Amino acid sequence: MEASRELILRLVEIIKEEPGKVFNIAVSGGNTPALMFDLWANEYMDITPWNRMHIYWVDERCVPPADSDSNYGMMRNLLLGLAPIPYENVFRIRGEAKPLKEAVRYSELVKKQVPFKQGWPEFDIILLGAGDDGHTSSIFPGQEDLLTSNDIYVLSTHPRNGQKRIAMTGYPILNARHVIFLITGKSKADVVEEICNSGDTGPAAYIAHHAQNVELFMDKGAALYIDDLNKKDLN
Repeated sequence: MEASRELILRLVEIIKEEPGKVFNIAVSGGNTPALMFDLWANEYMDITPWNRMHIYWVDERCVPPADSDSNYGMMRNLLLGLAPIPYENVFRIRGEAKPLKEAVRYSELVKKQVPFKQGWPEFDIILLGAGDDGHTSSIFPGQEDLLTSNDIYVLSTHPRNGQKRIAMTGYPILNARHVIFLITGKSKADVVEEICNSGDTGPAAYIAHHAQNVELFMDKGAALYIDDLNKKDLN
């Protein structure tokens, strides 16, 4: 819980460092950010400059917003539906649409909305998690080709249950001004150790080692095998 609080305060700090700027922020789904979104709505609503945030998604399950698997639906219910963020500042992936067409549509939307640098969109902040298998952005082990795809978003498939997902690829993640991981729980301790101390052993580790500005926020469980319990500068 403290890792989530520290991350929220860090995000607010980054945004307030540039008072006149609108921040393009891509968020991930899953259980770990759900707690962060809930804390954000209940404890940090008043200090957040919502009108200077444009919200995008790193990945989305190919389900309607009302489905319990929807990353957008989860964030809407816990945070966006409560925060005074303008409706037009939220750019969701349409999980209910045809997946391949939606990956193309959302890629084009990002091209129009997010400034480009070195041939790729430059998000100001990308929030990532990591699975206990080392995946991030719905790029799973065995799908490392998506890390070097020429598309901004692509269709991916969960290797165990076959669920279709739309995922941001490697280059736009690496191009972000800030890449921030939030990883919690003892089940993620091995993944955190790989990210911090090993080579490119999976998609999450690859991103952590190659992005230009990486921070890692974690709890004691996830940080079991490393010394810094709050965040680690990986570059």
